[in-house]
Amino acid sequence: MVPFLTGERVYLRSLTEADAETGEYPNWLNDAEVCSGNSHHRFGYSRPQALAHIRYLRDDRSSLVLAIALKDTDRHIGNISLQQIDPVSRSAEFAILVGAKDCWGKGLSFEAARLIVAHGFSELNLHRIYLGTFEHNTAMRAVARKLGMTEEGRRREAVWKRGSWIDVVEYGLLAHEYDLGAM
Repeated sequence: MVPFLTGERVYLRSLTEADAETGEYPNWLNDAEVCSGNSHHRFGYSRPQALAHIRYLRDDRSSLVLAIALKDTDRHIGNISLQQIDPVSRSAEFAILVGAKDCWGKGLSFEAARLIVAHGFSELNLHRIYLGTFEHNTAMRAVARKLGMTEEGRRREAVWKRGSWIDVVEYGLLAHEYDLGAM
Protein backbone atom coordinates (compact mmCIF):
# COMPACT_ATOMS: atom_id res chain seq x y z
CA MET A 1 0.00 0.00 0.00
CA VAL A 2 1.31 3.44 -0.91
CA PRO A 3 1.86 5.70 2.10
CA PHE A 4 0.04 9.04 2.12
CA LEU A 5 2.09 10.55 4.98
CA THR A 6 5.28 9.01 6.35
CA GLY A 7 6.94 9.28 9.75
CA GLU A 8 9.87 7.54 11.41
CA ARG A 9 8.04 4.43 12.59
CA VAL A 10 4.55 4.79 11.13
CA TYR A 11 2.92 5.85 7.92
CA LEU A 12 -0.64 6.91 7.20
CA ARG A 13 -2.50 5.44 4.24
CA SER A 14 -6.01 5.18 2.89
CA LEU A 15 -8.25 2.59 4.47
CA THR A 16 -8.83 -0.36 2.16
CA GLU A 17 -11.61 -2.87 1.84
CA ALA A 18 -9.15 -5.52 3.08
CA ASP A 19 -8.93 -3.61 6.38
CA ALA A 20 -12.62 -4.35 6.87
CA GLU A 21 -12.79 -7.79 5.29
CA THR A 22 -9.76 -9.51 6.82
CA GLY A 23 -8.09 -7.02 9.15
CA GLU A 24 -8.51 -6.36 12.87
CA TYR A 25 -10.15 -2.93 12.42
CA PRO A 26 -13.81 -4.03 12.99
CA ASN A 27 -12.79 -5.91 16.15
CA TRP A 28 -11.30 -2.78 17.73
CA LEU A 29 -14.72 -1.13 17.90
CA ASN A 30 -16.12 -4.20 19.67
CA ASP A 31 -13.39 -4.16 22.33
CA ALA A 32 -14.50 -2.39 25.52
CA GLU A 33 -10.91 -1.66 26.59
CA VAL A 34 -9.93 -0.15 23.22
CA CYS A 35 -13.06 2.01 23.30
CA SER A 36 -12.98 2.97 26.98
CA GLY A 37 -11.85 6.50 26.13
CA ASN A 38 -14.25 7.21 23.27
CA SER A 39 -17.92 7.03 22.38
CA HIS A 40 -17.68 3.73 20.45
CA HIS A 41 -18.71 0.35 21.87
CA ARG A 42 -22.38 1.18 22.32
CA PHE A 43 -23.55 -1.03 19.49
CA GLY A 44 -21.82 -3.96 17.86
CA TYR A 45 -19.70 -3.20 14.82
CA SER A 46 -19.58 -5.69 11.97
CA ARG A 47 -17.29 -6.25 9.02
CA PRO A 48 -20.07 -5.21 6.58
CA GLN A 49 -20.51 -1.95 8.52
CA ALA A 50 -16.75 -1.29 8.40
CA LEU A 51 -16.74 -2.02 4.67
CA ALA A 52 -19.66 0.36 4.07
CA HIS A 53 -17.88 3.06 6.08
CA ILE A 54 -14.66 2.67 4.08
CA ARG A 55 -16.60 2.85 0.81
CA TYR A 56 -18.41 5.98 1.99
CA LEU A 57 -15.11 7.68 2.87
CA ARG A 58 -13.82 7.38 -0.72
CA ASP A 59 -15.90 10.36 -1.85
CA ASP A 60 -16.26 12.24 1.43
CA ARG A 61 -14.35 15.53 1.43
CA SER A 62 -15.55 16.55 4.88
CA SER A 63 -13.30 13.92 6.52
CA LEU A 64 -9.79 12.66 6.05
CA VAL A 65 -9.70 9.21 7.66
CA LEU A 66 -6.48 7.24 7.36
CA ALA A 67 -5.06 3.96 8.57
CA ILE A 68 -2.01 4.06 10.84
CA ALA A 69 0.47 1.38 9.76
CA LEU A 70 3.86 0.32 11.11
CA LYS A 71 6.63 1.00 8.61
CA ASP A 72 8.60 -2.15 9.39
CA THR A 73 5.71 -4.62 9.02
CA ASP A 74 2.91 -2.70 7.21
CA ARG A 75 0.61 -3.77 10.04
CA HIS A 76 -2.56 -1.66 10.41
CA ILE A 77 -2.63 -0.63 14.09
CA GLY A 78 -5.25 2.11 14.18
CA ASN A 79 -7.09 4.91 12.44
CA ILE A 80 -6.63 8.66 12.57
CA SER A 81 -8.73 11.47 11.17
CA LEU A 82 -9.49 15.07 10.60
CA GLN A 83 -13.27 15.10 10.43
CA GLN A 84 -16.03 17.67 10.13
CA ILE A 85 -13.68 19.68 7.91
CA ASP A 86 -15.23 23.13 7.54
CA PRO A 87 -13.78 24.96 4.52
CA VAL A 88 -15.36 28.29 5.53
CA SER A 89 -14.16 28.37 9.14
CA ARG A 90 -11.08 26.35 8.14
CA SER A 91 -11.41 23.99 11.09
CA ALA A 92 -11.51 20.24 11.65
CA GLU A 93 -11.93 17.80 14.52
CA PHE A 94 -9.01 15.47 15.26
CA ALA A 95 -9.62 11.85 16.31
CA ILE A 96 -7.44 8.78 16.72
CA LEU A 97 -7.97 5.16 17.69
CA VAL A 98 -5.07 2.76 18.20
CA GLY A 99 -6.68 -0.66 18.33
CA ALA A 100 -3.50 -2.75 18.55
CA LYS A 101 -2.98 -2.86 22.32
CA ASP A 102 0.63 -3.99 21.97
CA CYS A 103 1.32 -0.61 20.33
CA TRP A 104 0.01 1.45 23.24
CA GLY A 105 2.43 3.60 25.22
CA LYS A 106 5.15 3.68 22.55
CA GLY A 107 4.63 7.18 21.17
CA LEU A 108 3.11 5.93 17.92
CA SER A 109 -0.12 7.89 18.44
CA PHE A 110 1.80 11.12 18.82
CA GLU A 111 3.91 10.41 15.74
CA ALA A 112 0.78 9.75 13.66
CA ALA A 113 -0.93 12.81 15.17
CA ARG A 114 1.95 15.09 14.19
CA LEU A 115 1.73 13.84 10.61
CA ILE A 116 -1.98 14.51 10.16
CA VAL A 117 -2.00 17.81 12.09
CA ALA A 118 0.89 19.16 10.00
CA HIS A 119 -0.96 18.04 6.87
CA GLY A 120 -4.12 19.77 8.07
CA PHE A 121 -2.36 23.08 8.56
CA SER A 122 0.00 22.98 5.57
CA GLU A 123 -2.05 21.22 2.88
CA LEU A 124 -5.70 21.64 3.90
CA ASN A 125 -5.06 25.26 4.93
CA LEU A 126 -6.83 24.76 8.26
CA HIS A 127 -6.80 27.55 10.80
CA ARG A 128 -7.93 25.46 13.80
CA ILE A 129 -7.82 21.80 14.79
CA TYR A 130 -9.74 20.69 17.86
CA LEU A 131 -10.71 17.59 19.80
CA GLY A 132 -12.87 16.49 22.68
CA THR A 133 -11.94 13.55 24.86
CA PHE A 134 -13.19 11.85 27.99
CA GLU A 135 -11.66 13.29 31.14
CA HIS A 136 -10.14 9.92 32.08
CA ASN A 137 -8.52 9.41 28.65
CA THR A 138 -5.05 10.34 29.85
CA ALA A 139 -3.35 9.08 26.67
CA MET A 140 -5.40 11.34 24.40
CA ARG A 141 -5.00 14.28 26.74
CA ALA A 142 -1.22 13.75 26.70
CA VAL A 143 -1.20 13.68 22.87
CA ALA A 144 -3.20 16.92 22.82
CA ARG A 145 -0.75 18.64 25.17
CA LYS A 146 2.31 17.34 23.26
CA LEU A 147 0.82 18.73 20.05
CA GLY A 148 0.65 22.12 21.77
CA MET A 149 -3.11 22.16 22.10
CA THR A 150 -4.72 24.41 24.68
CA GLU A 151 -7.39 23.09 27.01
CA GLU A 152 -10.36 25.25 26.06
CA GLY A 153 -13.13 23.94 28.23
CA ARG A 154 -15.11 21.10 29.64
CA ARG A 155 -18.53 19.76 28.77
CA ARG A 156 -19.73 18.54 32.13
CA GLU A 157 -21.39 15.11 32.28
CA ALA A 158 -21.69 15.15 28.48
CA VAL A 159 -21.49 11.40 27.88
CA TRP A 160 -23.17 8.43 29.52
CA LYS A 161 -20.96 5.34 29.39
CA ARG A 162 -20.59 2.24 31.53
CA GLY A 163 -23.13 3.40 34.06
CA SER A 164 -21.85 6.89 34.76
CA TRP A 165 -21.66 10.40 33.38
CA ILE A 166 -18.32 11.50 31.93
CA ASP A 167 -16.99 15.01 31.33
CA VAL A 168 -15.56 15.77 27.90
CA VAL A 169 -12.44 17.95 27.90
CA GLU A 170 -12.02 20.19 24.83
CA TYR A 171 -8.68 21.12 23.27
CA GLY A 172 -7.80 23.37 20.35
CA LEU A 173 -4.77 24.38 18.32
CA LEU A 174 -4.43 27.29 15.91
CA ALA A 175 -2.19 27.17 12.85
CA HIS A 176 0.11 29.95 14.08
CA GLU A 177 0.64 28.05 17.35
CA TYR A 178 1.88 24.92 15.61
CA ASP A 179 5.52 24.54 14.65
CA LEU A 180 5.46 22.96 11.18
CA GLY A 181 9.27 22.97 11.24
CA ALA A 182 9.17 20.35 14.01
CA MET A 183 8.09 17.80 11.45
